[in-house]
Amino acid sequence: MNLDFQKLMAQATRMTRDGKLQAATAALQAALRRGAAATFGGPAAPAAHAGQPGEVIDVTDVIDVTDRAAEPATAPPSSTRPAPRSVPPSGQGEVQTGHHAQAHGEGRDFRLYVPPQAGSQPLPLVVMLHGCTQNAADFAAGTAMDAAAQAQGFYVLYPEQSAQANPQRCWNWFKHNHQQRDRGEPALLAGMVHEVMATHRIDPARVYVAGLSAGGAMAAILGEAYPDLFAAVGVHSGLAAGAATDLGGALSAMRQGSAAAARPGAGSAQSAASAAGVPTIVFHGDADATVHPSNGDHVVAATARGTHSAGTPATAEKVQPAGKRASTRRVHRAGDGRVLAEHWLVHGAAHAWAGGT
Repeated sequence: MNLDFQKLMAQATRMTRDGKLQAATAALQAALRRGAAATFGGPAAPAAHAGQPGEVIDVTDVIDVTDRAAEPATAPPSSTRPAPRSVPPSGQGEVQTGHHAQAHGEGRDFRLYVPPQAGSQPLPLVVMLHGCTQNAADFAAGTAMDAAAQAQGFYVLYPEQSAQANPQRCWNWFKHNHQQRDRGEPALLAGMVHEVMATHRIDPARVYVAGLSAGGAMAAILGEAYPDLFAAVGVHSGLAAGAATDLGGALSAMRQGSAAAARPGAGSAQSAASAAGVPTIVFHGDADATVHPSNGDHVVAATARGTHSAGTPATAEKVQPAGKRASTRRVHRAGDGRVLAEHWLVHGAAHAWAGGT
Protein backbone atom coordinates (compact mmCIF):
# COMPACT_ATOMS: atom_id res chain seq x y z
CA MET A 1 0.00 0.00 0.00
CA ASN A 2 1.23 3.52 -0.79
CA LEU A 3 3.08 4.97 2.23
CA ASP A 4 1.56 8.45 1.73
CA PHE A 5 -1.91 6.85 1.72
CA GLN A 6 -1.14 5.08 5.03
CA LYS A 7 0.19 8.27 6.63
CA LEU A 8 -2.86 10.28 5.57
CA MET A 9 -5.20 7.57 6.86
CA ALA A 10 -3.40 7.52 10.23
CA GLN A 11 -3.59 11.31 10.38
CA ALA A 12 -7.32 11.25 9.63
CA THR A 13 -7.88 8.66 12.36
CA ARG A 14 -6.06 10.80 14.95
CA MET A 15 -8.04 13.89 13.95
CA THR A 16 -11.31 11.99 14.20
CA ARG A 17 -10.46 10.84 17.74
CA ASP A 18 -9.65 14.47 18.64
CA GLY A 19 -12.97 15.65 17.26
CA LYS A 20 -11.41 17.63 14.40
CA LEU A 21 -13.87 16.40 11.81
CA GLN A 22 -13.31 19.02 9.11
CA ALA A 23 -9.55 18.44 9.16
CA ALA A 24 -10.13 14.67 9.17
CA THR A 25 -12.40 14.97 6.14
CA ALA A 26 -9.69 16.86 4.25
CA ALA A 27 -7.16 14.17 5.14
CA LEU A 28 -9.55 11.44 3.96
CA GLN A 29 -10.09 13.22 0.66
CA ALA A 30 -6.35 13.45 0.14
CA ALA A 31 -5.92 9.78 1.06
CA LEU A 32 -8.59 8.70 -1.43
CA ARG A 33 -6.97 10.74 -4.19
CA ARG A 34 -3.54 9.30 -3.39
CA GLY A 35 -5.00 5.80 -3.17
CA ALA A 36 -6.71 6.09 -6.54
CA ALA A 37 -3.49 7.27 -8.15
CA ALA A 38 -1.50 4.40 -6.64
CA THR A 39 -4.10 1.80 -7.61
CA PHE A 40 -4.73 2.86 -11.19
CA GLY A 41 -1.26 4.16 -12.04
CA GLY A 42 -2.41 7.64 -13.01
CA PRO A 43 -2.26 11.12 -11.52
CA ALA A 44 -4.03 11.89 -8.28
CA ALA A 45 -7.77 11.98 -8.84
CA PRO A 46 -9.51 15.34 -8.45
CA ALA A 47 -12.02 15.88 -5.68
CA ALA A 48 -14.85 15.43 -8.15
CA HIS A 49 -15.22 14.01 -11.65
CA ALA A 50 -16.81 16.44 -14.08
CA GLY A 51 -18.24 13.59 -16.15
CA GLN A 52 -20.00 13.65 -19.47
CA PRO A 53 -23.28 15.44 -20.12
CA GLY A 54 -26.10 13.55 -18.47
CA GLU A 55 -23.89 11.40 -16.24
CA VAL A 56 -24.81 10.98 -12.57
CA ILE A 57 -21.61 11.61 -10.63
CA ASP A 58 -20.35 10.57 -7.22
CA VAL A 59 -17.37 12.45 -5.75
CA THR A 60 -14.33 10.88 -4.07
CA ASP A 61 -15.10 12.26 -0.61
CA VAL A 62 -18.09 9.98 -0.22
CA ILE A 63 -17.78 8.48 3.24
CA ASP A 64 -18.84 9.83 6.60
CA VAL A 65 -15.81 10.51 8.80
CA THR A 66 -17.04 8.86 11.96
CA ASP A 67 -18.20 5.27 12.40
CA ARG A 68 -21.40 5.85 14.33
CA ALA A 69 -25.01 4.82 14.27
CA ALA A 70 -27.40 6.93 12.25
CA GLU A 71 -28.80 9.67 14.47
CA PRO A 72 -32.60 9.92 14.70
CA ALA A 73 -34.04 12.40 12.26
CA THR A 74 -36.21 15.24 13.50
CA ALA A 75 -39.27 13.95 11.65
CA PRO A 76 -42.55 13.46 13.52
CA PRO A 77 -43.57 9.91 14.49
CA SER A 78 -45.49 7.88 11.95
CA SER A 79 -48.84 8.64 13.58
CA THR A 80 -48.44 12.38 12.94
CA ARG A 81 -46.35 12.48 9.76
CA PRO A 82 -47.66 14.72 6.98
CA ALA A 83 -49.61 13.05 4.20
CA PRO A 84 -47.79 12.59 0.87
CA ARG A 85 -48.15 15.62 -1.37
CA SER A 86 -48.29 15.62 -5.13
CA VAL A 87 -45.91 17.60 -7.33
CA PRO A 88 -47.07 18.61 -10.81
CA PRO A 89 -45.48 16.01 -13.11
CA SER A 90 -43.42 16.97 -16.14
CA GLY A 91 -45.22 14.35 -18.23
CA GLN A 92 -47.86 11.71 -17.70
CA GLY A 93 -48.16 10.01 -14.34
CA GLU A 94 -47.84 11.64 -10.94
CA VAL A 95 -44.98 12.46 -8.57
CA GLN A 96 -45.68 12.26 -4.85
CA THR A 97 -43.40 13.22 -1.98
CA GLY A 98 -43.73 11.98 1.58
CA HIS A 99 -42.00 10.88 4.75
CA HIS A 100 -41.73 7.43 6.27
CA ALA A 101 -41.06 7.25 10.01
CA GLN A 102 -40.49 4.26 12.25
CA ALA A 103 -42.19 3.85 15.61
CA HIS A 104 -39.24 5.38 17.50
CA GLY A 105 -39.26 8.48 15.29
CA GLU A 106 -36.36 7.94 12.87
CA GLY A 107 -37.42 8.39 9.28
CA ARG A 108 -36.56 9.41 5.74
CA ASP A 109 -38.22 11.48 3.02
CA PHE A 110 -39.11 9.85 -0.28
CA ARG A 111 -40.19 10.61 -3.81
CA LEU A 112 -42.67 8.26 -5.51
CA TYR A 113 -43.46 8.15 -9.21
CA VAL A 114 -46.97 6.84 -9.89
CA PRO A 115 -47.39 5.74 -13.53
CA PRO A 116 -50.49 6.55 -15.59
CA GLN A 117 -51.39 2.83 -15.61
CA ALA A 118 -51.82 2.84 -11.80
CA GLY A 119 -55.11 1.52 -10.45
CA SER A 120 -56.00 -0.80 -13.29
CA GLN A 121 -54.07 -3.76 -11.85
CA PRO A 122 -51.19 -4.47 -9.44
CA LEU A 123 -47.96 -3.08 -10.91
CA PRO A 124 -44.27 -3.63 -10.18
CA LEU A 125 -42.26 -1.35 -7.89
CA VAL A 126 -38.62 -0.38 -8.43
CA VAL A 127 -36.76 1.12 -5.45
CA MET A 128 -33.91 3.44 -6.50
CA LEU A 129 -31.15 4.34 -4.00
CA HIS A 130 -29.09 7.42 -4.87
CA GLY A 131 -25.35 7.90 -4.42
CA CYS A 132 -23.50 10.20 -2.03
CA THR A 133 -24.19 13.96 -2.19
CA GLN A 134 -27.34 13.26 -4.23
CA ASN A 135 -31.02 13.44 -3.38
CA ALA A 136 -34.13 11.77 -4.76
CA ALA A 137 -34.85 14.45 -7.35
CA ASP A 138 -31.24 14.40 -8.64
CA PHE A 139 -31.33 10.66 -9.04
CA ALA A 140 -34.70 10.65 -10.77
CA ALA A 141 -33.53 13.30 -13.24
CA GLY A 142 -30.18 11.70 -14.01
CA THR A 143 -31.39 8.13 -14.41
CA ALA A 144 -34.59 9.00 -16.32
CA MET A 145 -36.24 6.10 -14.55
CA ASP A 146 -39.59 7.90 -14.47
CA ALA A 147 -39.69 7.87 -18.27
CA ALA A 148 -39.04 4.12 -18.30
CA ALA A 149 -41.74 3.65 -15.67
CA GLN A 150 -44.22 5.68 -17.69
CA ALA A 151 -43.56 3.62 -20.81
CA GLN A 152 -43.55 0.21 -19.14
CA GLY A 153 -46.00 0.74 -16.29
CA PHE A 154 -44.32 0.50 -12.87
CA TYR A 155 -43.92 2.58 -9.72
CA VAL A 156 -40.55 4.07 -8.76
CA LEU A 157 -39.68 4.79 -5.13
CA TYR A 158 -36.71 7.07 -4.43
CA PRO A 159 -35.81 7.03 -0.72
CA GLU A 160 -33.71 10.04 0.33
CA GLN A 161 -30.84 9.85 2.82
CA SER A 162 -30.71 12.65 5.39
CA ALA A 163 -27.75 14.83 6.30
CA GLN A 164 -28.38 13.95 9.95
CA ALA A 165 -27.77 10.28 9.21
CA ASN A 166 -24.73 10.96 7.04
CA PRO A 167 -23.25 14.43 6.30
CA GLN A 168 -22.51 13.43 2.69
CA ARG A 169 -25.97 11.83 2.31
CA CYS A 170 -24.38 8.41 1.76
CA TRP A 171 -26.32 5.32 2.71
CA ASN A 172 -24.36 3.79 5.59
CA TRP A 173 -23.52 0.50 3.86
CA PHE A 174 -20.10 0.31 5.53
CA LYS A 175 -21.34 0.35 9.14
CA HIS A 176 -21.98 -2.97 10.86
CA ASN A 177 -25.23 -1.74 12.43
CA HIS A 178 -26.72 -1.01 8.98
CA GLN A 179 -26.14 -4.39 7.34
CA GLN A 180 -28.73 -6.78 8.75
CA ARG A 181 -32.41 -7.51 8.62
CA ASP A 182 -34.54 -5.56 11.11
CA ARG A 183 -31.67 -3.20 11.99
CA GLY A 184 -30.68 0.32 10.98
CA GLU A 185 -31.24 1.58 7.46
CA PRO A 186 -32.17 -1.81 5.94
CA ALA A 187 -35.10 -2.02 8.36
CA LEU A 188 -36.10 1.59 7.68
CA LEU A 189 -36.00 1.13 3.90
CA ALA A 190 -37.91 -2.15 4.06
CA GLY A 191 -40.53 -0.41 6.20
CA MET A 192 -40.82 2.38 3.63
CA VAL A 193 -41.39 -0.19 0.88
CA HIS A 194 -44.10 -1.89 2.92
CA GLU A 195 -45.81 1.47 3.51
CA VAL A 196 -45.90 2.21 -0.23
CA MET A 197 -47.19 -1.30 -0.92
CA ALA A 198 -49.98 -0.75 1.61
CA THR A 199 -51.15 2.50 -0.01
CA HIS A 200 -50.79 1.60 -3.71
CA ARG A 201 -51.64 -1.42 -5.87
CA ILE A 202 -48.19 -3.02 -5.97
CA ASP A 203 -47.53 -6.57 -7.15
CA PRO A 204 -45.67 -8.14 -4.17
CA ALA A 205 -43.94 -10.63 -6.46
CA ARG A 206 -42.38 -7.83 -8.54
CA VAL A 207 -40.60 -5.50 -6.11
CA TYR A 208 -37.02 -4.66 -7.06
CA VAL A 209 -34.20 -2.56 -5.60
CA ALA A 210 -31.28 -0.89 -7.38
CA GLY A 211 -28.73 1.77 -6.55
CA LEU A 212 -25.61 3.68 -7.54
CA SER A 213 -22.33 3.62 -5.58
CA ALA A 214 -23.27 3.81 -1.87
CA GLY A 215 -26.85 3.19 -2.99
CA GLY A 216 -25.70 0.13 -4.93
CA ALA A 217 -23.93 -1.21 -1.87
CA MET A 218 -27.09 -0.71 0.20
CA ALA A 219 -29.17 -2.39 -2.54
CA ALA A 220 -26.91 -5.45 -2.26
CA ILE A 221 -27.46 -5.47 1.52
CA LEU A 222 -31.25 -5.19 1.11
CA GLY A 223 -31.35 -8.08 -1.35
CA GLU A 224 -29.41 -10.21 1.08
CA ALA A 225 -31.35 -9.15 4.17
CA TYR A 226 -34.84 -9.27 2.60
CA PRO A 227 -34.94 -11.98 -0.10
CA ASP A 228 -38.63 -12.41 0.70
CA LEU A 229 -39.33 -8.78 -0.24
CA PHE A 230 -37.13 -8.11 -3.28
CA ALA A 231 -37.40 -10.20 -6.44
CA ALA A 232 -34.10 -8.95 -7.89
CA VAL A 233 -31.29 -6.47 -7.22
CA GLY A 234 -29.36 -3.97 -9.35
CA VAL A 235 -25.92 -2.79 -8.24
CA HIS A 236 -24.31 0.03 -10.26
CA SER A 237 -20.70 0.96 -9.36
CA GLY A 238 -21.30 -0.46 -5.88
CA LEU A 239 -19.93 -3.06 -3.48
CA ALA A 240 -21.04 -6.45 -2.20
CA ALA A 241 -22.79 -6.92 1.13
CA GLY A 242 -20.13 -7.51 3.77
CA ALA A 243 -17.42 -5.64 1.83
CA ALA A 244 -16.69 -3.55 4.94
CA THR A 245 -17.88 -3.08 8.51
CA ASP A 246 -16.06 0.16 9.37
CA LEU A 247 -14.48 3.22 7.78
CA GLY A 248 -11.03 1.73 7.23
CA GLY A 249 -12.46 -1.36 5.60
CA ALA A 250 -14.69 0.78 3.38
CA LEU A 251 -11.76 2.81 2.08
CA SER A 252 -9.78 -0.35 1.42
CA ALA A 253 -12.69 -2.02 -0.38
CA MET A 254 -13.33 1.04 -2.51
CA ARG A 255 -9.66 1.27 -3.43
CA GLN A 256 -8.88 -2.35 -4.22
CA GLY A 257 -11.99 -4.47 -3.75
CA SER A 258 -12.93 -6.81 -0.94
CA ALA A 259 -12.65 -10.51 -1.70
CA ALA A 260 -14.00 -11.26 1.78
CA ALA A 261 -17.44 -10.17 0.63
CA ALA A 262 -17.52 -12.99 -1.91
CA ARG A 263 -16.72 -15.76 0.58
CA PRO A 264 -19.51 -17.86 2.15
CA GLY A 265 -20.52 -16.48 5.52
CA ALA A 266 -19.60 -12.88 4.72
CA GLY A 267 -22.03 -10.07 5.43
CA SER A 268 -25.10 -10.60 7.56
CA ALA A 269 -25.94 -13.76 9.45
CA GLN A 270 -28.24 -15.17 6.82
CA SER A 271 -26.10 -14.21 3.81
CA ALA A 272 -24.88 -17.67 2.83
CA ALA A 273 -28.45 -18.93 2.60
CA SER A 274 -30.16 -15.94 1.02
CA ALA A 275 -27.72 -14.25 -1.34
CA ALA A 276 -27.96 -16.94 -4.01
CA GLY A 277 -31.75 -16.71 -4.06
CA VAL A 278 -32.04 -13.13 -5.38
CA PRO A 279 -31.02 -12.57 -9.03
CA THR A 280 -28.66 -9.61 -9.37
CA ILE A 281 -27.59 -7.41 -12.27
CA VAL A 282 -24.32 -5.47 -11.98
CA PHE A 283 -23.06 -2.50 -13.97
CA HIS A 284 -19.54 -1.15 -13.39
CA GLY A 285 -17.18 0.98 -15.46
CA ASP A 286 -13.67 -0.41 -15.91
CA ALA A 287 -12.28 3.15 -15.61
CA ASP A 288 -13.92 3.72 -12.21
CA ALA A 289 -11.32 5.38 -9.95
CA THR A 290 -13.68 5.77 -6.97
CA VAL A 291 -14.99 2.22 -6.47
CA HIS A 292 -12.60 -0.38 -7.90
CA PRO A 293 -14.17 -2.42 -10.74
CA SER A 294 -13.29 -5.69 -8.97
CA ASN A 295 -16.14 -4.92 -6.58
CA GLY A 296 -18.55 -5.79 -9.38
CA ASP A 297 -16.98 -9.24 -9.59
CA HIS A 298 -17.42 -9.63 -5.83
CA VAL A 299 -21.12 -8.71 -6.03
CA VAL A 300 -21.61 -11.42 -8.66
CA ALA A 301 -19.60 -13.97 -6.66
CA ALA A 302 -21.63 -13.25 -3.53
CA THR A 303 -24.87 -13.65 -5.48
CA ALA A 304 -23.90 -16.95 -7.08
CA ARG A 305 -22.25 -18.63 -4.09
CA GLY A 306 -23.86 -21.82 -2.93
CA THR A 307 -25.44 -22.62 -6.29
CA HIS A 308 -22.95 -21.49 -8.94
CA SER A 309 -20.76 -24.53 -8.36
CA ALA A 310 -23.64 -26.67 -9.63
CA GLY A 311 -24.47 -24.29 -12.45
CA THR A 312 -23.16 -23.68 -15.92
CA PRO A 313 -19.99 -21.69 -16.69
CA ALA A 314 -20.59 -17.99 -17.20
CA THR A 315 -21.08 -16.99 -20.80
CA ALA A 316 -19.46 -13.77 -22.05
CA GLU A 317 -20.31 -11.60 -25.02
CA LYS A 318 -19.06 -8.27 -26.34
CA VAL A 319 -21.74 -5.62 -26.75
CA GLN A 320 -21.01 -2.63 -29.00
CA PRO A 321 -24.06 -0.39 -29.64
CA ALA A 322 -23.60 2.15 -32.41
CA GLY A 323 -22.21 5.40 -31.06
CA LYS A 324 -22.09 4.16 -27.46
CA ARG A 325 -19.57 2.56 -25.13
CA ALA A 326 -18.67 -1.08 -25.59
CA SER A 327 -19.38 -3.55 -22.79
CA THR A 328 -18.59 -7.11 -21.84
CA ARG A 329 -21.67 -8.97 -20.59
CA ARG A 330 -21.42 -12.17 -18.55
CA VAL A 331 -24.41 -14.25 -17.50
CA HIS A 332 -24.22 -16.74 -14.62
CA ARG A 333 -26.89 -19.45 -14.58
CA ALA A 334 -27.96 -22.19 -12.21
CA GLY A 335 -28.06 -25.79 -13.35
CA ASP A 336 -31.73 -25.46 -14.29
CA GLY A 337 -31.02 -22.45 -16.51
CA ARG A 338 -32.21 -19.73 -14.11
CA VAL A 339 -30.18 -16.53 -14.28
CA LEU A 340 -28.34 -15.96 -10.99
CA ALA A 341 -26.37 -12.89 -11.98
CA GLU A 342 -25.70 -10.71 -15.00
CA HIS A 343 -22.55 -8.56 -15.07
CA TRP A 344 -22.01 -5.64 -17.46
CA LEU A 345 -18.46 -4.23 -17.49
CA VAL A 346 -18.70 -0.91 -19.34
CA HIS A 347 -15.41 -0.15 -21.06
CA GLY A 348 -13.99 3.33 -20.52
CA ALA A 349 -16.76 4.38 -18.13
CA ALA A 350 -15.87 6.20 -14.91
CA HIS A 351 -17.84 6.38 -11.65
CA ALA A 352 -21.20 7.42 -13.10
CA TRP A 353 -24.61 6.11 -14.07
CA ALA A 354 -24.54 4.46 -17.48
CA GLY A 355 -27.47 5.75 -19.49
CA GLY A 356 -30.29 7.92 -18.25
CA THR A 357 -30.40 11.50 -19.51
